[in-house]
Amino acid sequence: MTSKNLGRATLAALPFVLALLVDLVLHVTVKDRLPARLAVHFDAGGSADGYMGITAHLLYTLTSLSVLGAAWAFIAVNGKLHGRAHRWFTGGGFAVAAFLGYLLIAVLLVNVDAPENGPADGFPLRHIAVALGVAVLAGALGLLASRLVPVPDDPRDGDPASRERIALADGEVAGWARGIGAWWAPIAVLVFLAAGATVGLEQSWFIGAPLLALALVAATFCRPHVTVDRRGLTVSGLLPRPRVRVPLERMEGADSRRVNALAEYGGWGYRIRPERSGVITRSGEAIVVSLTSGREFAVTVDDSATGAALLNTLLDRRRTGR
Repeated sequence: MTSKNLGRATLAALPFVLALLVDLVLHVTVKDRLPARLAVHFDAGGSADGYMGITAHLLYTLTSLSVLGAAWAFIAVNGKLHGRAHRWFTGGGFAVAAFLGYLLIAVLLVNVDAPENGPADGFPLRHIAVALGVAVLAGALGLLASRLVPVPDDPRDGDPASRERIALADGEVAGWARGIGAWWAPIAVLVFLAAGATVGLEQSWFIGAPLLALALVAATFCRPHVTVDRRGLTVSGLLPRPRVRVPLERMEGADSRRVNALAEYGGWGYRIRPERSGVITRSGEAIVVSLTSGREFAVTVDDSATGAALLNTLLDRRRTGR
């Protein structure tokens, strides 16, 4: 791991490590004053309705903060975050660690000297407000601290003139289309259908109907298509709607590069993240369009280099008025 990556990983994991240390110190300090069974879950009125042993609560604290810290560090290094996205991600980590860490501390404090059936005053709701306030302050601190480490190079900062193009004669018209393989789409359709039918028959069609509608939407995108033509970039399914279209007037340029579905977009499907969005069906090559708004839109598809090159050619034509 390079020194830059080490710095980003350390900063991302730091708030979770600090929250864990504070929780562990408090646990050791008040351990002798805790009941054998801690009240750890409370209803809307603050009354205890769930319990956990002291050791189990300690393991939960250790596991949750450690796993979150490791995940934040991994994404900070491998998520290809740059610019504001990296700063907001770091600030978000500080906020999450502070919010969860405070609530874990609050649970211990309300159980100090409490009887076996839980604290008499329950869980005061003011702790939620304090946790949110602490999270906001920690998030702001994380945003400031993120400036102490270098962010990854922005792949969109390359020379636009170096982007690939397809040579077209004056007056020549060209288009490009490809199907996208989404192995998980048929599975999603079956899951939504089964869930919708089961809930509708057993519980209520008011809840089951939206699940069936999701099954229909997923079915239309079992074999989505990507099209590049004079209108721009279009991603559509078996039906005319829904579809996603990015017109040429919203584009700065297009590139072909590999993307990581989980690390960069947080999963699969239509994804919206800070500074980026896209239709992501897998990790691999994708057409990545730089937008005039400063964001980027990506769609994973084979032969993405050809689609991106044609987009750049069409953009050149539009700029020159041909």
